[in-house]
Amino acid sequence: MTIHWPQGLSPEETVVHVRNELVVATDVDVIWKMLVDARSWPDWYRNARRIRLDDVAELGPGTRFRWTTFNVRVDCIVTFFDPQRELGWTGTAFGTHGHHRWLLTPRNDGTTHVVTEETQRGLLPAIAGRWLRPCLLHWHQRWLEGMDLGGPAHV
Repeated sequence: MTIHWPQGLSPEETVVHVRNELVVATDVDVIWKMLVDARSWPDWYRNARRIRLDDVAELGPGTRFRWTTFNVRVDCIVTFFDPQRELGWTGTAFGTHGHHRWLLTPRNDGTTHVVTEETQRGLLPAIAGRWLRPCLLHWHQRWLEGMDLGGPAHV
């Protein structure tokens, strides 16, 4: 699978990069629906609040949305959209630029291998990267675990 990163936001070009992965006992189609229904994120990811999409019901190519995470309001745009495979968005807040992506790989046993990665660059990540990395890793793991509707099937 080709790895997509926006120009200037690849792991090599940023000061913060985190990656979490988990095999969840949930079908890839269900996972995809959970991801594109951004307004439902707070139902299964406690670090997501006040999600607003511009004139659409769910995320799609080029969708603009705003949400609060880590008590920060982030303006985002969906930049990568390959149904049931890859979803990615870039976001900005307080001079910080970042990219969050999801990669989904269905497995023969009905589970899904889910990878989520985030990169950030800017003054805040440069100053607070040592604090930010463990927070992102912790909360992204909770996000992944919220997708596991069928019980433990962890890597």
